Amino acid sequence: MSRILVTDLDGTLLGGDAEDRLRLREALDRHPEVTVVFATGRGPESVRDVLRDPLIPRPRWIIADVGATLLDGVDFSPVEPLQGQLRAGWPGPSRVRAALSRFPALRYQHGVPQDGRCSYFLDPDLLTDELVSAVEELGLTWVYSGERYFDVLPAEASKGGALRALAEKLSWPAESILVAGDSLNDLSLFRLGAHGVVVGGAEPAFDTAVGADPLVHRPGRPGAAGILTALQALGWVARDASRHALVVGYHRPPPRHRPPASPNGILPTLTSAFADGLPGLWVAATTGRPDEEPPLSAVPVSAEQWSGYFHRACKETLWPVLMSEPERSVFDPHSWSAYRAVNARFADHLAARAAPGATVWLHDYNLWLVPGLLRDARPDLRIGLFHHTPFPAPEVFAALPVAAELRASLTRLDWAGFHTAAFAAHFRRSLPSPPRTGVHPLGIDRPAVEALARTRTPAPRPAVGQLVLSVERLDYAKAPVQKVDALDRLLTARPDLRGRVTFRLICPPPEPGITAYDTTRRLLEQRIADVNTRWCRPSWQPIEYRPDSLTFAEVVDEYLAADVFWVTSLQDGMNLTAKEFIAARSALPRPGVLVLSRHTGAAAEFADAALLTDPRSPEDLTARLAEALTTTPAERRTRMARLSALLPHDRPVDWATRVIAAIRQAPHRS
Repeated sequence: MSRILVTDLDGTLLGGDAEDRLRLREALDRHPEVTVVFATGRGPESVRDVLRDPLIPRPRWIIADVGATLLDGVDFSPVEPLQGQLRAGWPGPSRVRAALSRFPALRYQHGVPQDGRCSYFLDPDLLTDELVSAVEELGLTWVYSGERYFDVLPAEASKGGALRALAEKLSWPAESILVAGDSLNDLSLFRLGAHGVVVGGAEPAFDTAVGADPLVHRPGRPGAAGILTALQALGWVARDASRHALVVGYHRPPPRHRPPASPNGILPTLTSAFADGLPGLWVAATTGRPDEEPPLSAVPVSAEQWSGYFHRACKETLWPVLMSEPERSVFDPHSWSAYRAVNARFADHLAARAAPGATVWLHDYNLWLVPGLLRDARPDLRIGLFHHTPFPAPEVFAALPVAAELRASLTRLDWAGFHTAAFAAHFRRSLPSPPRTGVHPLGIDRPAVEALARTRTPAPRPAVGQLVLSVERLDYAKAPVQKVDALDRLLTARPDLRGRVTFRLICPPPEPGITAYDTTRRLLEQRIADVNTRWCRPSWQPIEYRPDSLTFAEVVDEYLAADVFWVTSLQDGMNLTAKEFIAARSALPRPGVLVLSRHTGAAAEFADAALLTDPRSPEDLTARLAEALTTTPAERRTRMARLSALLPHDRPVDWATRVIAAIRQAPHRS
């Protein structure tokens, strides 16, 4: 049987504390058979603001503007013809305001978005028969609540009227509906013969008007806690503290004893999202003593197993293919067995901790075999996977000896996410029956970067000329050797730049145990030595190589010092350092030039506001560097202004909330 929760927002669903809202959200997530409907005095845009909060359940339907607006909660489109029927006879706000202008006690609510209604402030002793008659002469109705709010509405509009129309359309019987409210503008909901809950702290006049209805619960608890109590009393939800409505699978745990090197990237993003109230559990591998601290649940893995799984299978077999460098891929059956074993342990761990109908949000290629294993064990789950890396073209993916095994698992997903439409298209073309895909570019914590930049001092610069900066981990995919070669060619062709350009390469080493980049490191160090020997002068050498791990504050100092930021990835899912550079330079402002590889996800967002380069073309790499060094101050200011305008201000939790909603809305696969 259908079960429908219809709830007011302010004072009701939004009442109580964050912990109450978290408990209600988790209970509803464990029971996806309960459909949520908002019935609020807010307008649609204000409801969108509410939905930025990850503790708020996602509504399937929205009754807004005190019943004058009826929306589909998925795409916010009007539900027609029902909305038109609710607004029948509405003369428009100008006529209403003009007709009521003779009542000086009415103070129009400026700044409150309104559609299909007019909302005023009104003192209770000034609600007169003359005012009521004036509204009725217009063929309209009114609602007064909170001893303050006077809403003028179309004659057919009310929260209860909108709910009745929706219930008739969807064949909801009254006994399948629970309405929740706290003020007189909710009263019409309680006149439909449905179950009801008057939350603690409700408006006394509303509580009195509802009366002693045996279908109405009065738990005495405010807001979300009162709603949850009523749902439990009806037997519509049951608490299961050992299982979670949202389980996140990522192969690494959040940092426990030290802050991350950057506030940006998947680890900081997930850490921040959970800290901001994202309800759920984070499942991660650990080679040490398992720690079961909220929100973490650890999958114990031996050091030997981790080495085969991550250092070998992930970094030596899969990573080169993701970077469209399949000739570098090395397949070892023993290491692939470790990859299978770790994925199986993750699947078992996730299955044991996910509530019925829960959402499982996996991250990256490290868990590609989990979807198939988890779907077999728990067909009730919603399973999504976000790829923070590129996804290669189908013919490159097919070069993997295990491509068929991976395809069989990935087709069991409900949803797959990517930073760019191009990577999503590669994924769809690589599978015989792909799931729904989505494009959700990951951003940075821009306010945090800007705030830090305003407190920092630029790092030391060369005494003469311009500073070109790259900040990247040691990886052939970042094309560090190609950059050194490009600088060498530029100094050969442009004698005037000798002594007037310095390339500072900050390149921290990979995790101990990863040997896939050893050849790149040796070649890079040799080429740096060659170029510095060839071109150095007593007071200048062209390349400053720093194989160091800097704090994020020190990285920001480097961003502030650079004239040119040089990103040359052969492939990159996004590249957040480019976004960090823009945020840091926008904060002061201090114009600079961003040279950005065409093969990064960031290039799809910034287009020609950056100088786009192709690191696979030695000539283009050299030419774009030369162009960056010769841009005028005016052009640098123009480009930086465009880059800053294109850089979003979203919080990490906003991105996470959008992705989770996309997984939950995707068609369920078996």
